[in-house]
Amino acid sequence: MVHQKNKNLYVVRDGNDMRGGQARNASQQEMEEDIRQHKTKFARRTVVIAVVAAVIGAAVFVYLSLQTYTGVRIAETYKVGNASDNSYREFAGGVLKYSRDGIAYLDSSGQEQWNQPYQIKNPSLDVNSQSAAVADKGGNNILVFQKEGLKGEIRTTLPIEKVAVSEQGIVAAVLKNESTPRIICYDTAGNVLVEHKSSMTGGGYPVDIAISPNGEVMQVVYLSVSSGEMTSRVCYYNFGDAGAEKIDHQMTEKEYKGSVMGSGFFIDETVSAAVGDNCLTIFKGAEEPKEAATVKIKGEIQSVFHSDKYIGILLKTEGSSRHELCLYNASGKRVLSRGFSGTYKSAKISGGQIILYDGKKCSIYTRFGIHRFEGEMNNNILEIFPAFGINKYIVMDANGMEDVRLIK
Repeated sequence: MVHQKNKNLYVVRDGNDMRGGQARNASQQEMEEDIRQHKTKFARRTVVIAVVAAVIGAAVFVYLSLQTYTGVRIAETYKVGNASDNSYREFAGGVLKYSRDGIAYLDSSGQEQWNQPYQIKNPSLDVNSQSAAVADKGGNNILVFQKEGLKGEIRTTLPIEKVAVSEQGIVAAVLKNESTPRIICYDTAGNVLVEHKSSMTGGGYPVDIAISPNGEVMQVVYLSVSSGEMTSRVCYYNFGDAGAEKIDHQMTEKEYKGSVMGSGFFIDETVSAAVGDNCLTIFKGAEEPKEAATVKIKGEIQSVFHSDKYIGILLKTEGSSRHELCLYNASGKRVLSRGFSGTYKSAKISGGQIILYDGKKCSIYTRFGIHRFEGEMNNNILEIFPAFGINKYIVMDANGMEDVRLIK
């Protein structure tokens, strides 16, 4: 017998079960609401704590940044063999240590990453953010380095007077050749890219040379004497496509009568400058630099230095012992002027700070003119630059590499 399901039958739940389910749902909703409110309060509390911590941290940083410190505390010393017999240059987050016997790269902990021996009687170093070239001034050897080590070697046929290196490692060199010095550009393999002759009877004698970061544009500062008057010329040569059709690749020539231009350099790919005894001239343009601004300089120039944003000049006021630190931006506008006493043989811009030093004494300013430090280190300073952290610096001296912190 087949039984059929009765379609009129329904399952009836007990009223207590239904009320219990509703109560459980309400309780679960209340619990979820409590959890949500707790999470919201926790998130708000976390944000408040983070904001308060950030404000306190910023206040502490500003307070410490506005102070002028007069002492230092050595946090760590890393020994460097024959430290006092070497020269040093800040490079790629570390230091190049070089002498007549070789060159080595030390990281910020004083650890030697590589060492390249050589025999160079009079080492002369040119450095940028990516490459360094050490040349035997008066000799015939040039070695090009990057952070990883040796990139190339160049052998010249004439004595070297001056070199400049691009970020890619292309080298421009002024070579001595009696009355007709030669300016030659080499790649890192030592191949001649461009050769240019100069003479005192023609355009003048090349007193300085610079090369753009990409290695395509060369700046040469010439000096000549005519009828007893000194004349300087700043010339630009383009070795890329833009200068291919130009005579001798020359793009720009600017003459300055009565001025002795002694220094020229590139600030970045499109801005370069030349500094004379009475003026600072800014040139702008990547392929064909043109004079953009000229600033008259009053006083005796003691030192010229620059970064990729600013140009610094130390001046001595004529007829007095007063000295002045001037800082100019890439448009030639003076953005800082500070008077100071005493003299400093070395000056540099590093990490947005202007560092002056001579022997043990040191003075440090920020880009905004805040005097961060005025005092002495424990030993004669061979090189110094900011380190990671507040008021921390790396100092190279006779003991080796030292991590120091500025203190009151």
